[in-house]
Amino acid sequence: MIAGTATGILIPRLERRRTHKGRLLGLRLIHTHLRDEELSREDLTDLSKLRLDMVCALTVRENGDADKLFRAHLDVDERGASTWKVMVPVAAAAAPDIVFDAFVRELEGRISAGQGLRSVAEAADRAILIMVDSSGTAGREADLKEFEELAAAAGVSVAEVVVQRRPKPDPKYIVGKGKLEEIQIKALSMEANLLVFEKELSPSQSKIITAMVDMRVIDRTQLILDIFARRARTREGKIQVELAQLKYNMPRLVGGNPALSRLAGGIGTRGPGETKLEIDRRRAQERISRLEKDIADISRKRRITRIRRSRNRVPVISIVGYTNTGKSTLLNTLTRSEVMAADMPFATLDPSSKRLRFPRDLEVVVTDTVGFIRDLPSDLKTAFMATLEELAEADLLLEVVDLGDPDMEARMTAVHEILKGLDLADKPRMKVFNKLDKADEDVAWNLPRRYDGVAISALDRDTLGPLIEKIQDYFVKRNS
Repeated sequence: MIAGTATGILIPRLERRRTHKGRLLGLRLIHTHLRDEELSREDLTDLSKLRLDMVCALTVRENGDADKLFRAHLDVDERGASTWKVMVPVAAAAAPDIVFDAFVRELEGRISAGQGLRSVAEAADRAILIMVDSSGTAGREADLKEFEELAAAAGVSVAEVVVQRRPKPDPKYIVGKGKLEEIQIKALSMEANLLVFEKELSPSQSKIITAMVDMRVIDRTQLILDIFARRARTREGKIQVELAQLKYNMPRLVGGNPALSRLAGGIGTRGPGETKLEIDRRRAQERISRLEKDIADISRKRRITRIRRSRNRVPVISIVGYTNTGKSTLLNTLTRSEVMAADMPFATLDPSSKRLRFPRDLEVVVTDTVGFIRDLPSDLKTAFMATLEELAEADLLLEVVDLGDPDMEARMTAVHEILKGLDLADKPRMKVFNKLDKADEDVAWNLPRRYDGVAISALDRDTLGPLIEKIQDYFVKRNS
């Protein structure tokens, strides 16, 4: 029995739990609504979150007599995903229309059977992607598509995508408290275990939202860091990714237990030493310092390699561009190599360098770099500075552009801004428009002319002739 107020009740912590996914809690919630209103959003949230047998709201007449009984229970849909069903309201004084024990046994049987219909593996994350559109451009379709591709590249199964249009993100909840409650109910009904925000969350926002929805919450930056962690193969790549993750997570190391906070000063209250949280922070900082030294060593070794190249007068061409435009495929086709290439964001993380001899007795080193992306996380940019330093020493940048990308102009702008941030905006650059085979003929003809570039298909070596000629002409003119 719980005494509430006119506006709500507070359900105490329920220690009773059943671990089998097909079983319900074994408790019903029956409460009053002082006005003639149906089950509220909070009622359905409690039903889903606590896995109650049933939630019932009893409305009361002005004279205090019971009026209607509104009811809802959990169930499964045809795909085996959890949902809830709101039953037809009945008069409170009417005879019961169900035998409750038999009803719950049948319900648990359906839920247990539905578990076998789930197509998503237990180990996979099932997420709701959340995006705030403040530009009024129909959900920023290209950015939304990129967001979904990032989730897929991180191995996340997308249950649903939520786009909220508002003038600016809510300072605490990003999408607003009411909308976040709706998303929470949706996540519970879809058995999603993860919320992914397209906007980067501050440490305080992450803490507030996590406490409210009681499930894992990450943002786009963490998604990108996770992809990098999956792609890293070499020791150098793993060091850079770990450094970026630690720098991102450092301000988010907060204690979830008041017992971890520093003990207050005064006689009788002095603590035995550092708290666990402070030890974690100190160890993280020590690890960051050690990794930064390793990065400095990597940078020094790369600098020595570049000096040797300059002594041998071997020109360097660096392939740059937005992620998933075909940079690694171009490197493979140009140099007949087998660098890993795939149709996904950040398929290539560790840079590769290959020698290439041109017909006019010209030998160059072609390097492939990590792909760029709009709003590249600053921690990631800092950690990969040793790799990006290669671009500063390059004699020519080949910027690969996806001809079939509907948001191509914005992607080119993003690449320019990143190069500008690296003080490389004035570096000689040649635009290479890739995926000629998938582009409209007029676009494939006019765009390269507008930007003084070349259109190719990185998969077809026969289309690379004009690019090879243009590169040779550049170095002949430069050396003459």
